[in-house]
Amino acid sequence: MSIATILNPIAGSSVLRSLDRKDRRMLLIVLGFIVLLFVLLGLLTPGEDADSNRIPNSYLPGKHGAKAAYTLLERSGYAIERWEGPLSELAIHADSSTVLILAEPGTLPLEDRHAVTAILNKGGHVLATGFIGGLILPGNHVAQSKQASFAACEAKPQGLQPLAGTGPIWIVPATAWNGTDSETRVAYTCAGEAVVVEYPVGKGRAIWWASSTPLENGSIERGQNLELLLNSIGPPQGQHIYWDESLHGRVNTPWDYVKGPVWPLLLSGVFGLALLIILSFSRRSGPVRPLPQAPRTTPIEFLDALGSLYRSTGAASTALQIAWDRFRTQTALLTGQRSTKLDARELAAALKHRFGNIAPDLEADLIEAEEACWEESLKASRALILIRALRQHEETFRAASARRIAQVPAVTEVKLVS
Repeated sequence: MSIATILNPIAGSSVLRSLDRKDRRMLLIVLGFIVLLFVLLGLLTPGEDADSNRIPNSYLPGKHGAKAAYTLLERSGYAIERWEGPLSELAIHADSSTVLILAEPGTLPLEDRHAVTAILNKGGHVLATGFIGGLILPGNHVAQSKQASFAACEAKPQGLQPLAGTGPIWIVPATAWNGTDSETRVAYTCAGEAVVVEYPVGKGRAIWWASSTPLENGSIERGQNLELLLNSIGPPQGQHIYWDESLHGRVNTPWDYVKGPVWPLLLSGVFGLALLIILSFSRRSGPVRPLPQAPRTTPIEFLDALGSLYRSTGAASTALQIAWDRFRTQTALLTGQRSTKLDARELAAALKHRFGNIAPDLEADLIEAEEACWEESLKASRALILIRALRQHEETFRAASARRIAQVPAVTEVKLVS
């Protein structure tokens, strides 16, 4: 089929007949060029990269997919199936033989959290991974990891429980488990953070991984990742495994068969053509001269406006709270504390331990500043005095820290000669 055959119905439309002959010819040439461009794009554009999808879906063959793990369990004699319905339906007939795998769920509905709790209370086992996977489990003791979340870490086994396995695993520590209750058993840690834990819930057992890296296609053979997966789900006898796909946020529709890189380009071409039509009928509709730019406020004017805002609202305690949080953060770094949530007495003790002799009024100033942060009727004059005191103490400790660093002798590099 030629381009002329495609454009013949368009040429015979009433809209084109109303145009001038030269305009009609130009429009047909442009439309023919657009059709030719999309035909070439459809033929030359490569297909979608399977490795770009980072969801550990059991259908995906890419390096982040989990098709290899699902196929391996299926061919190894495990009774396994994909679950794409509501988890509340699974919770109805769940029992002690039920094993549910929640690999990096993308959503967190409240009814699904209740369903997971019900499955555990009936004696089922649940393996959840990732940050949302930790939130869907009872307890919710997950937090963002302090380590780099883009590189895999060699996690070391801890304890003698079967889940710990016989060797290290490779996992991307995107999140960490911060629960400290006695029933939680840590199986693997990475840089001092728990990345694989196990704890009982009701009659069942909950297992959490920091990410789905050990069961992904690209890393399941690395280290003891496969052993971790098998230890997490247990033996194949007397168990029925449900690999959940309902929380991955993907719904199969008929449009899946026509998706691809051509459709975004086609839509952008349609919008571009519509924009050209609108602009062709809007000549000289905009301003002839550019609008004058408003002058930028000077820093002094900005500070004056900000001070007027605090003064009008009576928010002296808010300004003091900002100064207190800054002092607590900076001095905690100087003392080597990881947590900045120290109260006044704890922070004063840490500073005394770090720097030795301190000002006798330090602890009193810190306690007064911390307590004044919660006073709604705090006067601006008192807030200013406390802010100046915090600033003076901070400069004193910075100077003391700089002197200590300057007094440390340089370390001479020593080369070991075998």
